[in-house]
Amino acid sequence: MQDSRTIILCVVPANADMTTSDGLQMARDLDPKGIRTVGVITKIDIMDRGVNAKRMLMNQEVPLRLGYVGVKNRAQEDIINQIPVKDAIAKEEMYFSSHPIYSSMPSNVLGCHVLTQKLTRILFTHIKHNLPTIISEIREKVKEADEDLQDLGPPLPSTNSEKMQMIWGMILEFLKQYEGQIKGKFDPRATSMTKSRGGLGKMDM
Repeated sequence: MQDSRTIILCVVPANADMTTSDGLQMARDLDPKGIRTVGVITKIDIMDRGVNAKRMLMNQEVPLRLGYVGVKNRAQEDIINQIPVKDAIAKEEMYFSSHPIYSSMPSNVLGCHVLTQKLTRILFTHIKHNLPTIISEIREKVKEADEDLQDLGPPLPSTNSEKMQMIWGMILEFLKQYEGQIKGKFDPRATSMTKSRGGLGKMDM
């Protein structure tokens, strides 16, 4: 939640006092401008008789810049009976459309389908806003990786012919150094070059 590019999905049960919600308070502390916090009202169907979540859904209790969406999740009985999510969404739509209060409310504050569309729009806008920074970070990471690869030296050969060529080169360099040492000659540059290529290095007599 502390990452400024993270979308905060603040879930609040409708049968609890949202003014004392720790989640909402934390979201306000970390996102004071409210540009990345979406409120979700759950458990609407198990509220006490005579009360409803209209004021919550209409953003009148604890206002959020991006507002709230009410959803009706599967009940524990539905989960035990393995009711498919598709059927649960259909039951949710039926519940809101037949409810005396929620059926008269704007359609853009109720349902899992509405929540999905809203999150998609917010995420798209958020990515578009942060894309220049993301590209800059990627370029910096690529640059660091290239520098690390350069520090590791040239890559080892991959094909059989390249491997044989490297081995022959190492043997020839070793023989050249060995011959030089027999004759009393020693070239430190050749030794360091052999070591850098994974060679056998200087051979002491």
